Amino acid sequence: MTKRGDAQSRDSRKIKRIKPLLAVAALGTATAALAQMSVPAGLTLGSMSRVSPVLKAVRTHENFEPALAFPEQARAAAAKLAALRRHTGRAPNILILVVDDLGYGDVGAYGGGEALGAPTPHIDRLAREGLKLTSTYSQPSCTPTRAALNTGRLPVRSGLLKPSLLNDTADISSELLASKLLSQGGYVTGLSGKWHLGEKEGSRPWQVGFDEFEGFLGVVNAYQEEHPSQPDAAGDPELLEELRSMPGSRDLWRATKAGGGRSLGKINWENSRDLDQKFADFSEDFIRRAAKQGKPFYLSHNFSKVHYFNHPSQRFVGRSATKDVYRDSVIEVDDIVGRLTRLLEELKIADNTLVFFTSDNGPEEDSYPETGVTPFRGAKGTTLEGGVRVPGIFWWPGMIKGGRVSDGLFDMTDMFNTSLGLAGIDPSQVVPTDRYIDGIDQTSFLLADNGQSDREAVFFYNADMFVGARWRYYKMVVSEVQVGSGNVRDMGGLDNAQTIIPTNGFMYNLYTDPKERRSEMIAKAWAPSYALGPLLAVHGASLRKYPPKVFIRVR
Repeated sequence: MTKRGDAQSRDSRKIKRIKPLLAVAALGTATAALAQMSVPAGLTLGSMSRVSPVLKAVRTHENFEPALAFPEQARAAAAKLAALRRHTGRAPNILILVVDDLGYGDVGAYGGGEALGAPTPHIDRLAREGLKLTSTYSQPSCTPTRAALNTGRLPVRSGLLKPSLLNDTADISSELLASKLLSQGGYVTGLSGKWHLGEKEGSRPWQVGFDEFEGFLGVVNAYQEEHPSQPDAAGDPELLEELRSMPGSRDLWRATKAGGGRSLGKINWENSRDLDQKFADFSEDFIRRAAKQGKPFYLSHNFSKVHYFNHPSQRFVGRSATKDVYRDSVIEVDDIVGRLTRLLEELKIADNTLVFFTSDNGPEEDSYPETGVTPFRGAKGTTLEGGVRVPGIFWWPGMIKGGRVSDGLFDMTDMFNTSLGLAGIDPSQVVPTDRYIDGIDQTSFLLADNGQSDREAVFFYNADMFVGARWRYYKMVVSEVQVGSGNVRDMGGLDNAQTIIPTNGFMYNLYTDPKERRSEMIAKAWAPSYALGPLLAVHGASLRKYPPKVFIRVR
C-alpha cells in the first residue's frame, strides 16, 4: 500500500520539477510565447492536472479541458434530464440571450434597474426564479466572446481575437460550431440579430451551422454614419454614398441553410432604431414554428442594443427616469426578454427550455455617457473584472431550482459543451481530435439543486496577449490593460488604454478587493506556487500540444 507521505513526496518532487515553468507562467518574466514553454520530462498533458495537491480537476479526454468531478450532482442532473425526456419525448430547447455591451450592474438583479432609472423586471424575474451567477466571464470584446460561446474554444485557438470591422476578413469557416452539431443531431437552429463573426463568404451564419438567420453581419454602429453627432460623414453626401455602396456590409439579412441569403434592405441611422423589434419578431416566429413542428430548437438571440449608438424604438423613448437613450434601450431589451419568455410559457414549453441571459463584455466606457455600469474596475477592452465579468442568469422552470445564487466560475466557452450535453450529444464523439476544447459541460452545476461549478479556473487573454487566470477567488495576472487618460480615471478601454507589465505579476483577492487595486503577490506567495502556477503549466501544455492559430504574447 502506498503511504500518504510517499504520495506527498512525489507531489513535492513534481512541483520542484516545474519550478522553471512556473517562473515563466506564473510571474510573467518570459518574452517567449506561452505556447513555446517547455513541459517537464515525463509529465504528459493528461497528468498535468495532478502537479499540485490543491488542484482537483480531472481530464477525461486529451483534447478537452479538465473539469471538477461531483458524482452526486451529476447523477441528480442526469435523473432530472431523463425524467424530462420521458415526459416530453424529446430533447430540451436552448435559448441564449446575448445583449451587446451591457454592464454587470445595469440590471436590477445585479444592483442596477430602478437604482439607475431603468427598471428591468423581466430580467430580474429570471434571476429570482432561476440561477444567478456572480462570476460569469466573457472575453474583453464582442467578436472573441461570440467565438468562444459558439465554438467552445478560446479565441487564440480560433484566431478571432478582436472586434471585426466593416468588410473585415474575419473567418470562422474552419471552426466547428455548436449549432452545426445540434442541427445534425435533430435540432432546428437559428440566430437572430448581431453575428460579428465574419462577413466573407463561407463565414456567414447559415454557412457554418445555423439553419436560419435574420440579422446583420457586423456591428450596429458601422451602419449609423448619419448619427447627429457624426457630421463628418452625415454632412458629406459623397462620402456617405461611398460608405453606403460598400457591398454586403450594410445589409439586413434573411437566410436559410438550404436557400442561402437575401438582403431585406440597407441599415441606416433611422431604421436602426427598430432592428431589435424585428429580431424579436423573427425569434418569436422561429420558436412558434419549432414548437408546431415538435422539434427541439437552439436559438441564439443577439441584441443590437445596447451598443452605441443607441436609438430606442419609438415606444421606449423617454421610458427611463433619466430619459437618456442608453437607459431607454435597457428598458427595451428587458421588454423583449419578457416577450420571449412569456411566449415560452404561452406555448407551454418553458419547462423544456433552458434560457441563458448574458452580455458579450463589460460596458464600453469610451462612449460615455452613453454607457453601462459595472461595480468593478475597468471596462470593455480590458481583462480587468469590469471588462470581462458579466451578468449570467439561467432560467428553466421545474429544472433549475429558483432563488439560487452562486459565485461558481462559468466561462462563455462552457455553453458549447453544456448545450451539447443537454442534447444528449457527447462532444468527445463529434469533435475532431486535432482541436482543443476549452469549454466544460456545466449541466450538473445548473440542474443539481445545490450544484457547484465544474470549472476550476478561467484563463484571460486580451487579443493575442496572455494575461492570467482566476482560481477560486484569486486572480493572477502577468500583464494588465489599464484605462484612463488625463484627469479621467477608469474611463474607456478601447480608445483610452495602456498595457502595464508588472515586475513580478499581480495577485488579487477578488472577495476583499474586487476592484483589483492592491496586489498581494508576496503575501499570497503560496497561490502562484501551488495553484495558479501549476494551472498555467497545464494550460501551456495544452497550447504546446494543440498549437493556437496565433502567436501568443506573454508581455
